[in-house]
Amino acid sequence: MSALPQENVQGFPRPPVLEPVTDELRVVLGGETIASTHRGWRILETHHAPTYYFPPGDIASGALRPARGRSFCEWKGRARYWTAEAGGAVAEAAAWSYDLPTRPFAGIAGYVAFYANRFDACYVGPERVIPQPGSFYGGWVTSNLTGEIKGAPGTEGW
Repeated sequence: MSALPQENVQGFPRPPVLEPVTDELRVVLGGETIASTHRGWRILETHHAPTYYFPPGDIASGALRPARGRSFCEWKGRARYWTAEAGGAVAEAAAWSYDLPTRPFAGIAGYVAFYANRFDACYVGPERVIPQPGSFYGGWVTSNLTGEIKGAPGTEGW
């Protein structure tokens, strides 16, 4: 059983909210930990698994390089993408960040989020996460989450 409190994703707010995370967050690629922090943020949005953001100082030097592409979030603003490299592995466009997020999300300016499905493993505390369903959203699913999580075919338009 998870040490994280039970949370129902259908009870998460819309518009989304930003909150600090003191549990250890960790990302592993090529057998190496490329990011580890106790100073992260998470974004909670209705029907989504939380998305976790790492301060750039808690990401291994040289682990990220700019990737092609940009996207726009109606809540956070314009995102840029990052390719991760470590231990001989490469994860293309596997992370994203907001240089100038909107005011409610100013706390994540320059912070980096990682798509769990492109890494060896990602963790919240000791728990290995499961990637949010589908290929578009970057939430991290933990065993404490209940409710229907958006991302699987047929749920994108919720």
